[in-house]
Amino acid sequence: MNLNEPLTQLGMVDREVATRTVDGREAKATVLRQTYDAPIDDVWEACTTADRIGRWLTPVSGDLRLGGRYQLQGNAGGVVETCEPPHLLGVTWEYGGDVTWVEVRLSPAEHGGTHFELRHIAHVDEERWAEFGPGAVGIGWDMALFGLSLHLSGNEMSGPEEAAAWTASDDGRLFTGTSGERWHDAHLATGEDPEKVRACADRTITAYTAQPPAREGNADGNADGSAGEDAERA
Repeated sequence: MNLNEPLTQLGMVDREVATRTVDGREAKATVLRQTYDAPIDDVWEACTTADRIGRWLTPVSGDLRLGGRYQLQGNAGGVVETCEPPHLLGVTWEYGGDVTWVEVRLSPAEHGGTHFELRHIAHVDEERWAEFGPGAVGIGWDMALFGLSLHLSGNEMSGPEEAAAWTASDDGRLFTGTSGERWHDAHLATGEDPEKVRACADRTITAYTAQPPAREGNADGNADGSAGEDAERA
């Protein structure tokens, strides 16, 4: 995997929008699955050690042990609630006053690879869900899984500056827009109204890319991208 293959990466991810009961309330689960050509112990270490997390996601500080608190630089923080090496990691994901949950599950795949599953679970306000849908967090996690793919293949970006420059490039915007379309498809598969699903996907893509989706008949969006922070928090 390399920076010239971002759309190949998107095609390797299986996406699902599900529901789950948490604390007696229905929650939305944004689910991503991918099989990596790397042994399970290597993938587990990449997801649970500070040095390696900082090489594909963002620098992290804190106590990365069961019960410890962590903080991702410029992003979420939380508590490590579950840690069962090398199969299950569960953390709270606290950002902007909201508390959601992230679970990572690993299992062995054929030929020494690893099945990776990530679930981001949230009690989502109905108005926010109707505005942005699953792509609000799904696009961000697609970016993260691309970073993990680069890292595991030995082709990681040199640091946050290169990552930011790539995200703002034409290739980065193409990746983001295509990810948004994949989340549109996953959302549509839940049976929600197609017009509403299309409209919230268009708003989310616009929020991330600072430009309307490159398709005819897209819904009106905020072309200056100022909705991006709200979308990422949805």
